[in-house]
Amino acid sequence: MKKILFTLLAFALLGTAMAQEAGEKPSVRTGWTFGVLPSVAFDADLGFQYGALTNIYYFGDGTIYPEYYHSFYAEAAYTTKQYGLFRLSYDSKYLIPGHRLSVDLTYMPDQMCDFYGFNGYESYYVPAYADQSDGQYQTRAYYKFKRDMFRFSADLQGTISRPWYWNAGLGLLHYNVGTVDVARLNKFASKEENKLPEGVPTLYDKYLQLGYIGQAEADGGVHPYLHGGFTFDTRDRQQNPRRGIHADAFLTYYAGLGGMSAFNNLKFNAFWRHYLPIIPHRLTFAYRLGTQLNVAGESPFYLNTYLNHLYMQRVVYEGLGGANSIRGIMRNRILARGVAFANVEFRVRVVSFRIGKENFYVGLNPFMDAGMVVQPYDRVVTDPRLLELADLAPGDAGLDAFHDESRLHSLHLSAGCGLKVAMNDNFVLSVDWATALDKQDNGKLSNLYIKMGYMF
Repeated sequence: MKKILFTLLAFALLGTAMAQEAGEKPSVRTGWTFGVLPSVAFDADLGFQYGALTNIYYFGDGTIYPEYYHSFYAEAAYTTKQYGLFRLSYDSKYLIPGHRLSVDLTYMPDQMCDFYGFNGYESYYVPAYADQSDGQYQTRAYYKFKRDMFRFSADLQGTISRPWYWNAGLGLLHYNVGTVDVARLNKFASKEENKLPEGVPTLYDKYLQLGYIGQAEADGGVHPYLHGGFTFDTRDRQQNPRRGIHADAFLTYYAGLGGMSAFNNLKFNAFWRHYLPIIPHRLTFAYRLGTQLNVAGESPFYLNTYLNHLYMQRVVYEGLGGANSIRGIMRNRILARGVAFANVEFRVRVVSFRIGKENFYVGLNPFMDAGMVVQPYDRVVTDPRLLELADLAPGDAGLDAFHDESRLHSLHLSAGCGLKVAMNDNFVLSVDWATALDKQDNGKLSNLYIKMGYMF
């Protein structure tokens, strides 16, 4: 652990040493500005992404720069691992004077969504299950299920007395879930060896068969929601802050429509984000702490893969694991009724420059991420019927170690470093590399994520 922390600090100091001399200030940006890019990205969990996106900002006369008056975002993309993203969003603190309005409309089809079982380490991850070359009973779809999600949200924030704010919002999540549609995916396979084998049960199929996933939640459902809470915000800027605290505490009530009333539930979320300037305008220490707890009712398993939020800052709010929560750890690896997590990173501005009227900088951000189960499912997921390989028979010493209570509540850890290229302090291209510190969280040492913006 000490070696990892020392490496992170060394990265930060190296970036600072490379930074240009302080004292240069970017020119003020006025009027409309926009970045139009092909939505070309890469995610270790989702594959290569292709499509198009645009982010349009209006800065007015530049008085509030780098803050903006209005932001419009549109994106349409798909990935090589059958994940789609179609989104329209709007954000402004000036359309309604004294209030921040955020509106989002998103559709995300996902034919191969990650599913590694419940309660993190309590569900033993066996890479061989997903290796089709290992035997006739293996399939790349073993740790997958189908999950299509439609989302609408409208959120409003008002001022109580700065830096205190109130928040209220409403929205709807519509999930269509089920087992992987092997026949559909095989139609798009370019080669015979790329086709998925027919009739091989996945982990999702086994959870459904054994009753860990109930029939009422097996196909998804429609869940309108209301949420409200409070925010404490002393950040110096909304995008890419250099100093200050941004903390939220809120409740979200989900209803279940169409016979899903058994899944009415109430969740509590709290987030603490802190930005500490170490070298002004050059080096910032940033960290985020968060938790999501189920406080009343029962939540369907697919809703527990979604991290609630007060207003939309990015497109994907996946549960723990992956590019948006714990980089380097497999997407949705930590699935439970309640979770907690932390992200710690140095943000180094290496060099700043201008191209035409636009202000750019290149930065580095070494980081460490962590997560854990705090509210486990009470369902028994160590059922011997879930075990297929001979070396994982009940009573195996290595397997039993992962099912004891201390292992269940231990930390899932990862570390890495990111490269940032920013335009006008708002439009940020992010390239993160990360690795899990336990092979149970990811067998791959190198995991790359090419995204837009900082994670928090």
